[in-house]
Amino acid sequence: MADAHARNHAYHIVDPSPWPLVTSFAALVTAIGAIGLFRWRMGEHLAIGGVDIANPWIFLAGFVLLLYAMGSWWADVVSEAHAGHHTPVVGLHLRYGMILFIASEVMFFVAWFWAWFDAALFPGEANQYLRAAFTGGVWPPHGVETFDPWHLPLLNTLILLLSGTTVTAAHHALIDDDRAGFRQGLAATVVLGMLFTCLQAYEYAHAHFGFSGSIYGASFFMATGFHGFHVIVGTIFLAVCLIRAEKGHFTPKQHFGFEAATWYWHFVDVVWLFLFVVVYVLGRGIVGAH
Repeated sequence: MADAHARNHAYHIVDPSPWPLVTSFAALVTAIGAIGLFRWRMGEHLAIGGVDIANPWIFLAGFVLLLYAMGSWWADVVSEAHAGHHTPVVGLHLRYGMILFIASEVMFFVAWFWAWFDAALFPGEANQYLRAAFTGGVWPPHGVETFDPWHLPLLNTLILLLSGTTVTAAHHALIDDDRAGFRQGLAATVVLGMLFTCLQAYEYAHAHFGFSGSIYGASFFMATGFHGFHVIVGTIFLAVCLIRAEKGHFTPKQHFGFEAATWYWHFVDVVWLFLFVVVYVLGRGIVGAH
């Protein structure tokens, strides 16, 4: 009887899991709560079914549930790996999934670069709303004092580039079964990621332009802000890997969780290089006189 139920294939038949449904529900609640949060911050009301949802609590509840569902789902994936379900075939498919996820993230940032170039290269051809925001059809708009790219933005660029080398060093140390070097490189990357976030927050606090008032400010904060969010996500990703490294979860032959985090971090590095050149350097006014 046992032989009849023995697995004769290299695939993983996943057990029924509540987490896809719970995650979807939590994402829906978070999205609806975000709308209510925005209305609440503007001092407005939003009634659905006779209930005013213009408050911050629905968003917070949905977000907490989303984090719980994601953490539980990933914990199950880790348990499946320890149980031996991640065969070479399954591992290959996990890598395909991560590659497709990063490709979708690339297209997400392509949208912001598209918006930036459309506004920067053709400021005089904007529609009526944007024309008022440009105040003269030049880029950057009149009255916008941009950041000097060769000070804090350059420092942040060097920090991210250094973090790319430390996470790569950690990866090679793990392959060589150098556990101490692996943990040290990973810890250094997490610290550099937190340092980048702190410097970006400092930069935002000293910006001479706001999110509203010009298409420059809106494009700047959306592009760099979403990148900053991805840095935070990547830092948490690597911090979880560091905790798992302390528990001895990774081996030189099986460490997809850390490998995926490394790919994601390199993606964050590359996107920042494009942001630095396009938004900070070229966006300072090289293409401004149209």
